Amino acid sequence: MRYPRPFQNLISHFSALPSVGPKMAERIVLHLFKQEHDKLLSFAESLEGLQDLSLCTRCFHIAEGPLCDVCADPKRDQTILCVVEEPMDVIAIERSGGHTGLYHVLGGVMRTGNGATDPALRILELISRIREDGVKEVILALNPTTEGDLTTLYLRKKLAPLGVRVSRPARGLATGGDIEYADEATLTSAMKNREALG
Repeated sequence: MRYPRPFQNLISHFSALPSVGPKMAERIVLHLFKQEHDKLLSFAESLEGLQDLSLCTRCFHIAEGPLCDVCADPKRDQTILCVVEEPMDVIAIERSGGHTGLYHVLGGVMRTGNGATDPALRILELISRIREDGVKEVILALNPTTEGDLTTLYLRKKLAPLGVRVSRPARGLATGGDIEYADEATLTSAMKNREALG
């Protein structure tokens, strides 16, 4: 049996989301179909509200204006910069309460076997921030994967001439894991007991 075209379109959109297969997408669309009109309208407005968000012009985290909440907070330690892969990593570390400085979202990591760095990675922007903003310590909080470790090594070499302290969270994080899935106690401990690199 074929679903009506609006169903098929929604199933296709939900199937494209991470960790959502066609069967799960089908269940989600059927669940939405059963909702009251007001709930569906609210859901649609929330999706449309994503268009009002952008990337912070300073750190590249999710923002409602030019700056994200972290960059706009004058109480944050401006001398410590935590480098992460994606915005979800910022959210996970913020939940842990283990970091009071600022962030820099790289937008990914280097891929193994690729001799050159991905131009989409915000490495040049990171170096500019360190030079211009009086940063004294850079925490390389990249996921403990092969690609994360490769990127950490590359960044450590690039940052060495800048004279800043370079550290990374202690290895309470499981190798091959993702920061966004680590529990708050592990993240707090890893940030507090970070180790110097080089």
